[in-house]
Amino acid sequence: MWIVRRAFSLVRRSWAAVQTAALALLIALPPAAQGGVIPAPAEVNLGSGSFRVDSTVVIRVPPRDGDADAAAHYLADLWTRSNGLTLAVRAAAAEVRTPMIEFRRRSGPGREAYGIEVTPQRITVSASSSAGLFYGAVTLWQLLPPGVSGGEIAAQTIIDAPRYPWRGLMLDSSRHFQSPAFVRSMIDWMAWHKLNVLHWHLTDDQGWRLEIRKYPRLTAVGAWRTPASVPGSSRQKPYGGYYTQQQVREIVAFAATRHVQIIPEIDMPGHAQAALAAYPELGAIDSHPTLPVSPNWGVHSHLFNLEPGTFEFLQNVLDEVLQLFPSRYVHIGGDEAVKDEWNASAGVQARARLLGISDANALQTYFTQKISGYLSAKGRRAVGWDEILQPGLRADAVVMSWHGASTARAAAMQGNDAVLAPDPLLYLDHRQGPLATEPPGRIPIISLKSVYDFEPHDPDLSEAQQRHVLGLQADLWTEHMQTEGRVEWMALPRAAALAEVGWSPPQRSWPDFLKRLVSMSARYRALGLNYADSVFGIDPHFARAAGGISVTLANLPELQDAALDPSIRYTLDGQEPSAKSARYAAPLQLAAGTEIRAATFLGPQQASRTWSSRLDAHAGARRTSHELELCSNGVGLLLEPGGDGSSGHAPLAVDIMNPCWVYRDVDLEHGPQVLAAVAALPFNYELGLDAAKIRVGDNRTPEGELEVHVDGCDTATFSVLPLATAANRDGVTELPATRLPRLPGRHDVCLRFARPRLDPLWALDWVEIEDR
Repeated sequence: MWIVRRAFSLVRRSWAAVQTAALALLIALPPAAQGGVIPAPAEVNLGSGSFRVDSTVVIRVPPRDGDADAAAHYLADLWTRSNGLTLAVRAAAAEVRTPMIEFRRRSGPGREAYGIEVTPQRITVSASSSAGLFYGAVTLWQLLPPGVSGGEIAAQTIIDAPRYPWRGLMLDSSRHFQSPAFVRSMIDWMAWHKLNVLHWHLTDDQGWRLEIRKYPRLTAVGAWRTPASVPGSSRQKPYGGYYTQQQVREIVAFAATRHVQIIPEIDMPGHAQAALAAYPELGAIDSHPTLPVSPNWGVHSHLFNLEPGTFEFLQNVLDEVLQLFPSRYVHIGGDEAVKDEWNASAGVQARARLLGISDANALQTYFTQKISGYLSAKGRRAVGWDEILQPGLRADAVVMSWHGASTARAAAMQGNDAVLAPDPLLYLDHRQGPLATEPPGRIPIISLKSVYDFEPHDPDLSEAQQRHVLGLQADLWTEHMQTEGRVEWMALPRAAALAEVGWSPPQRSWPDFLKRLVSMSARYRALGLNYADSVFGIDPHFARAAGGISVTLANLPELQDAALDPSIRYTLDGQEPSAKSARYAAPLQLAAGTEIRAATFLGPQQASRTWSSRLDAHAGARRTSHELELCSNGVGLLLEPGGDGSSGHAPLAVDIMNPCWVYRDVDLEHGPQVLAAVAALPFNYELGLDAAKIRVGDNRTPEGELEVHVDGCDTATFSVLPLATAANRDGVTELPATRLPRLPGRHDVCLRFARPRLDPLWALDWVEIEDR
């Protein structure tokens, strides 16, 4: 039996003392008591003994309780998928004379709250709601170690409820399209983490992804674009896709079974180029030119106009959206609306005079009020990015704070609800660490620990104002996530950290989270997810040494500093490393041709994937763009040569504002030979006036050169490698070698491109400078 305590009576804010004590107890529990549960429950009390889960156990549900039956079958399905364990589910009013897991209704507060009692005789999952029963099932699934078809769950009592009601992820399906099957899979693994909001970004400049039957050109035209390519490339196959209304209904229905609310986003008045490509008359340029669906990334200048017919169009679109999505929230965008076209348009200015509005920002406020008022009249609430936080904002509008916590604070102080989604901390298009295994994305690192350390509580808000902060979400912007596997990598396990921030008590433990993440990672593997192991990954470094190559292996500081005593185990015979393999302790001196395999272990458990490398003649001499220093980080990106996600080549690190790298401490005494591999990439970025800051036109030959400078990038050119052999070629090209002039001593070498124009963008893959 579990007791609903007084501290449990408020779902979010009146149980701080209980949370503090509960966390201390949770950290002290043996692993069998925790089982790798993420997010950590609010309260765990350890009992005596354990309950054995095997195929003889029956899951019992009350007769005619569909919610309990659904939760029980989901538990059974999860154990089958992750553990190969098959349990029967029975609806029975009488006691079952076998070991039993019981789902039971109990009165109690909290729409998502639940309790679990584990004794040696039975397990009882209790809740007052369908969501509570479901989350109880998810926690119970995680209490059994992954990969075992039978095992012990320690006797314990869990009392749990979320800290915040909004715990979400945003999926950008406009920049790159994901299949309906992937969206369902994502909803499923969100539910494993008790994430309950999927904000679905369905429209933008690069694609309109939702079937609107009244306006078929939105998908016939707006769902397809010609991808950017380097000049002279033959790759012009249209890219795109969209979700039919039937597919959306099926996804929404599936999400309801996982207690995930889908909030659609129809972006306006900006990020509208795909819609304007389909219906040019809706745009703010008076001549209504035919626009393409944009292949470019960045902030575009095209906006909807303010004519009555345009509002009628948007309202008609929203009417169909409301038929598909039952959520009380609808996201209307509102971000990055560049007002140049409004200011230049005679039509928009005439409309502004009729409205008595003289300021372009006030015009957007009018736009927001009109759309949010329409939604309110339909019984829905508008959500918008924090640019909508202007005087006159409707009281029922929700502000999504991406410019930092300050806008959420301002919204809460004026009485509007807010959701925290700060850039860059919760923008998951950033890489998770410095390892070469990271996929394309933004170079500045947002690590797993950075997400885990985020604290949504704002001490500057009163208790009443705090209630306006609904929660938090992380955003998966997919400009550089061309494949579904990359979306999973960028999301997981940072979504697990986000879930713990949004659900668990604020006194969190990073080392404890990492221990539980090892078990959760095993579940990811069992269920086929392409999760990132960056936090446990191995960072290798190679250097030339007498008679061979010196290999240094290290874990990242965020793991080293967690006081978990991780070990790197390695083999040199081609076998997979195990907990019994040699433990790395100091740099290894190895001969060329040696194959080294290594992995990180926490105790007996392998925490990382196996890293391997066969040392060749280039090891220790060749430096990739990851290993070199960028000269600057104006807009630092990891970009894939080929650009469609199929090349299999590691992404190249480049600052698109200044493609320039530094190779430190090079011996130039003997005039070494230099080799380099480069790639021409499409320059598809909307930079506005910032494009003029990029250095172009300094080339000596028609195609340009890779310049070599010594002891500074603004010194006289020391040598050049012409780009002619790489021009008009897809992928990576190795340039003809050249020998550098002799210069006494060791020096820093700067490599930068001289080019005639912005497009293509040249990037360095690797450079090798002979070192005697």
